[in-house]
Amino acid sequence: MDSLQALREKYQAVQALKLNLNMQRGQPSDADFDLSNPMLTILDETDMVTPSGIALRNYPGGQAGLPEARALFATILGVKPEEMIVGNNASLKMMSNTLMWALLRGLRHSDGPWVHQSPKMIITVPGYDRHFALLDALGFAMLSVAITPNGPDMDAVEALAASDPSVKGIMFVPTYSNPTGDTVSDDTVRRLVSMKTAAPDFTIIADDAYRVHHLSDEPHEPLNLLRAAEAAGNPDRVILFGSTSKITFAGAGVGFMASSVANVAYLNNLTGFQSIGPNKVEQYRHVKFINSYPGGLEGLMRDHAALLRPKFDAVQEVLTRELGNGRYATWTHPQGGYFVSLDTLCPVADRVVELAKGAGVALTPAGATYPHEKDPNNSNIRLSPSRPPVAEVAQAMEVVALCVKIATLEYDAPG
Repeated sequence: MDSLQALREKYQAVQALKLNLNMQRGQPSDADFDLSNPMLTILDETDMVTPSGIALRNYPGGQAGLPEARALFATILGVKPEEMIVGNNASLKMMSNTLMWALLRGLRHSDGPWVHQSPKMIITVPGYDRHFALLDALGFAMLSVAITPNGPDMDAVEALAASDPSVKGIMFVPTYSNPTGDTVSDDTVRRLVSMKTAAPDFTIIADDAYRVHHLSDEPHEPLNLLRAAEAAGNPDRVILFGSTSKITFAGAGVGFMASSVANVAYLNNLTGFQSIGPNKVEQYRHVKFINSYPGGLEGLMRDHAALLRPKFDAVQEVLTRELGNGRYATWTHPQGGYFVSLDTLCPVADRVVELAKGAGVALTPAGATYPHEKDPNNSNIRLSPSRPPVAEVAQAMEVVALCVKIATLEYDAPG
């Protein structure tokens, strides 16, 4: 094992390289975007009316999304077209709208607006920082439960949901969770949709952003939350969300959501006060592009996986080689999604991020995967290998591994 002095000398040599590498956010690479470049020119003057008869250039029609778009994106979430609302650019925006209407008006089974009920939301940790920021901005108290290889810690979730009517739901990523890459097990799905809840309007807010972002050729398909809720006699409990942001262009995505037909009618009526209709041109060019892509949606996602897989392999190779002795850290081995979650064995995540920055590698801030950016163990670091080229991912990971070693030895031998 290298001495702290030897590691610091290596660190100084890295600093001399004046690197400028970024592993902060889960963004598609330019090569991923290039797959969708034909979408920029796929519509022309013959595409003024859709096959379903909706004029793309005018207001009327498609309040819940173009029929063609509802049918296409229903295949991503594994639901029926009539259970879909297809909106504008971001699923996070649709989640925000749904929660704001719940605060102002309540949902179908509510006994009043949530804003008067001191609402609480269960969240999983480590988790998605933008979920936490949204809930905090809307005034929700957040109740943290651990994410496990099978999804949320269901013993904790069941206890919280059953004990307090102000606990209005759970918000989490069910497939390839951000940042751990975990996917809900069938047992977790069944427990979520059938558990006793003190709130009659308890809602599962499932952000299924990575539903089709597989790295494996034989992905595990989790039990469908909407179908399971229906079978459990709680058809209105689940609202699924997704988008095309990492399928086509992040800057021109289409957001969508799915729930029971009754929930869709209720929520679509409320969103009708905000807009006469969505961006139908954007929706239709997505439909036309994805349906024309070789192999359709599955073909496009296979091509994305071919670009992403070598980057994840590079992360695993470096971490295993440099930190695989069990002395410094543990990390996840996701089969899909956009992230690898690393946990230092000593409480040094903030020091690792600081050292990496000093060596020219930008990482997600320590604590970002916890509410209010406060990781109680100071151990979790989200690694985002999706955007840089493979060579830069490998180089960045060499630096990260070096910083983990230095921070750990500094902690063990302060001064």
